[in-house]
Amino acid sequence: MRPPAMYSEKLFTDLGISEVPWTADVPVKVVGIFSQRNERNMLWKLVYSLFQRLSIFRYGRVEIIMFISEKEYTKLVSRPGEFQSYQALSTLWQMACDIELLHKEPWSSFVTVSKHGGLAIQKSRLPNDHLCLVRLTPRPSLFTAHLTPANGATLIMMVKQCMAKRKALLVDRLNSWSPDSGLKIMQKMGLLENTLTGHLFPEEYKHLFQLMEQSEEFSHSWLYEEVLENTQKSGLL
Repeated sequence: MRPPAMYSEKLFTDLGISEVPWTADVPVKVVGIFSQRNERNMLWKLVYSLFQRLSIFRYGRVEIIMFISEKEYTKLVSRPGEFQSYQALSTLWQMACDIELLHKEPWSSFVTVSKHGGLAIQKSRLPNDHLCLVRLTPRPSLFTAHLTPANGATLIMMVKQCMAKRKALLVDRLNSWSPDSGLKIMQKMGLLENTLTGHLFPEEYKHLFQLMEQSEEFSHSWLYEEVLENTQKSGLL
């Protein structure tokens, strides 16, 4: 990595920031702006790091204050039943963090002047929305006895698989991982058999995952084998 960029571990060490327990107060706040070319990828990378307590989240509940596009902000705060915008990323960020909109600023405020003196981007090409300054504060209650940094990637895989088809029956998705086990685990949650994957709230997905973690039927399912395979391929093991 070339200066001025540096790894978070070196930066935090140089600043004298130490790791603290997850339930402690916010140790540091990170402020910035996402590149519009890859902001969705960055949101995915951050949420993977958050659920596994990697990168900046090794140091505790690091608060993120970022400018993101209005389009992505709208998706992040979408609710169950809004099938177009309520996606896996929405579910995971709402599960993990308190999300607060601090400010909305027109895109035109961020347009820079080119070296020739004109606008770097013509006004006619500007998106017809705003950049949103959003505060993402990790919840102190995120991790439990059955949701830990060790299995956080498994939860992400579960949510991604369920939310890939948001109008699909949840029972069918669960049965694909462990035949004839879906309805039993749904009944423990008080869910109806015709519940759609896109109708579950983030906290319900968290509850579902924790029940699966405690279930012998799901402990050897295809879902867990898939997570292990992906983790090994990515070099995390």
